[in-house]
Amino acid sequence: MNAMPFSIEPVRPDPRRPRAAPGRGTVRALCALAATLPLLWPAVASAAAPYALAGRVVQVADGDTLTLLVGRQRQRVRLASIDAPETGHGRTRPGQPYGQAARRALADLVAGRTLRLRCYEQDHYGREICDVPLPDGRLANRLMVAGGMAWANRQGGGKYLRDASLVALERQARQQGLGLWRDAHPVAPWDWRWKCWQALETRHPAPIC
Repeated sequence: MNAMPFSIEPVRPDPRRPRAAPGRGTVRALCALAATLPLLWPAVASAAAPYALAGRVVQVADGDTLTLLVGRQRQRVRLASIDAPETGHGRTRPGQPYGQAARRALADLVAGRTLRLRCYEQDHYGREICDVPLPDGRLANRLMVAGGMAWANRQGGGKYLRDASLVALERQARQQGLGLWRDAHPVAPWDWRWKCWQALETRHPAPIC
């Protein structure tokens, strides 16, 4: 047997009837809630604080992506604030110049090492977004940019760029002609993914690649 459809109409106050003033109990409850807000705020803010992720690097996929073995679980990690040349993923997603060189450069820094990363969030692929400190205190993120093996990630107007020092490191690498900056017309990876990969996947001309 089907139930009869029904709807709930909002209750509207009678304009002819004066509104009752809040009772003392209501006032006390509101005051108590207001008093707790300063205590609740730090707890909310700390939820977005950086957190540590420790494990051994068991794979380097490209110049800005690695896999960390945390206990028995493999966790993919995307290096924060940088974007390295793409290595390629099939015919419709070809790699960029220096993509493999960037992968090897990151592998030379981190492969097989047990590291403690400083992470910020997960992206929509489930990867942890992290800074990658090395045992000597240097950041792999900065070394990749300083060596001309990655860009400071200015995709989306710089919303992914947490480390502002990378802009100067990129400029120095460009001026010295290091790594990918030996290319006369290097293409930023975010442009490559958009103008090359998307064009090929939709069967449009892709002169950029």
